[in-house]
Amino acid sequence: MTQPAKILIVDDNEIMRLAATRVLGPAGFDLLEAATGAEALRLAREHLPNLMLLDVHLPDLDGLEVCRQIKSDPLLARIFIVQLSSVRTASDQQAEGLDSGADGYIARPIGNAELLARVQSMLRIQRTEFALRESEKKYRQLATELQQALDEVSTLRGLIPICSACKKIRDDQGYWNQIEQYIQRHTGAKFTHGICPDCIKKYFPGI
Repeated sequence: MTQPAKILIVDDNEIMRLAATRVLGPAGFDLLEAATGAEALRLAREHLPNLMLLDVHLPDLDGLEVCRQIKSDPLLARIFIVQLSSVRTASDQQAEGLDSGADGYIARPIGNAELLARVQSMLRIQRTEFALRESEKKYRQLATELQQALDEVSTLRGLIPICSACKKIRDDQGYWNQIEQYIQRHTGAKFTHGICPDCIKKYFPGI
């Protein structure tokens, strides 16, 4: 069963936090609350929420600094942050919030339906980005494995130093290997052993 998305609401105004919980709680989200920047950072580290609704104006650390600290921490950077302001914020101030690493910005007042829609939209974006990152990681791994396989094949297609007397092959480290050991190491092929007719006549003439 899919776990509900976890949302951290950060606002020093208790009424604002209550209003947000009344909108998001019935939608099935797992909600956390913080009244200060320090508390927000602590809860973020303890619970790793999917999304943080972060008020810009806090009594200790402001929202911009909280956002910077979260986005600079590799363990927390995946948290999506939507910064909130209780006033109509100028576009350059909104840009400052986005420059601090925020993934979105909401200017209050905002209707309940719009708040819920914004949160749901951000969570969809987060899931999509996570899926893309996982796909990219998978394809990078496959590309690495393919390159290793090609390197092994190219080793056998180039010049191979072989002893004209005992037929051992010298590897890249300068060690001499039996030919079957060398081929098996570079291709994964396995050998079975037998005796050809010419060798039977030479070494076992009585058979």
